[in-house]
Amino acid sequence: MTKPVPRPSVLAIEAYVPGKSAAPGAARVFKLSANETPLGPSPRAIEALRGMADQIALYPEGSSRALREAIGARHGLKPDRIIAGAGSDDLLELLALAYVSPGDEGVYSQYGFLEYRIVTLAAGGTPVVAPETNYTADVDALLGCVSERTKIVFLANPNNPTGTFVPASEVARLARALPSHVLLVLDAAYAEYVQRDDYEAGAALVDAHDNVVMTRTFSKIFGLAGLRVGWAYGPTHVIEALNRIRSPFNVSSAGSVAAIAALSDRAHLDAAVAHNARWLPWLTREITALGLDVLPSVANFIAVRFPETPGLTAADADNFLTARGLVLRAIGAYGMPQFLRLTVGAQEANERVVEALAEFMRNARSQQDAQRDSQADAQADAHG
Repeated sequence: MTKPVPRPSVLAIEAYVPGKSAAPGAARVFKLSANETPLGPSPRAIEALRGMADQIALYPEGSSRALREAIGARHGLKPDRIIAGAGSDDLLELLALAYVSPGDEGVYSQYGFLEYRIVTLAAGGTPVVAPETNYTADVDALLGCVSERTKIVFLANPNNPTGTFVPASEVARLARALPSHVLLVLDAAYAEYVQRDDYEAGAALVDAHDNVVMTRTFSKIFGLAGLRVGWAYGPTHVIEALNRIRSPFNVSSAGSVAAIAALSDRAHLDAAVAHNARWLPWLTREITALGLDVLPSVANFIAVRFPETPGLTAADADNFLTARGLVLRAIGAYGMPQFLRLTVGAQEANERVVEALAEFMRNARSQQDAQRDSQADAQADAHG
């Protein structure tokens, strides 16, 4: 008996597995695995959602016009060069489907967002991975992977899961050096968190080039992850191509209304930025003081490296923290099995995770000391 068989490129995909959200047996759970904002959504967004509840029987306006106009007004962009999607993931998939054919290649950096591999394979293309330098995307390495078959280059900036970023001057160099047939996709999901003078989300490069697109999201700092709203800004010809293949109503009325309201609440956004600016360096400093390595991050999370010594590994730490209701993100799927990714949480969560990590390190080292003492005693007895 035969059965329908997916394309080989589909079967080559390892499905994306989100970070865990539960801690069985824990009295209270602090979810620090998904880079969600601890401040939650704007009260204006919540109010807007409640106000439109009686309209959910109606289809959304098909082009997300009101949302695109609100985004354009906020960022000084032309609304007709903006496309909205069900999260930025939706738009990454549309970009790959529009520009990658079987035999084509999609390039991304070594520890880049897993979705780039997935959407490239889903489109029938071949993923090409460029090595990173110190867990940071390397422009020369990316360019070195570009060939005649390359159709798209993905760059998460800041990158998930490392939190590192590529300075604006380097991203501009990448854009200038790419062949005109290659589309550069700048994934700026965490742009609002970055407080560096040498960073640029990508809108200026979109305006300067005919082959650059910037994607953004309302899932992170705006706290609307459950509503799935994202957007992209690009050249007119790219946006027109994406509009040909997107779903007719790919952004819900609820998502649009909440996103528009969230954009209007500058005070809530500023509070989220200020909270992250306070606790990101605090977590980095406190965890480093425990003897653990922390990658320098400009986003709302940090990647913490654990020793490969039994009892002190990332897996050991993950089990220890989970038992205490502290849920972090294991990132072995990114080729970083020695790391856990920690989202900046509310004050209580941040303080608890540092206290728990300190306890974990003390316990593990005490056990190691006890083992060494036991081994030393055994050797002494053996030598009489």
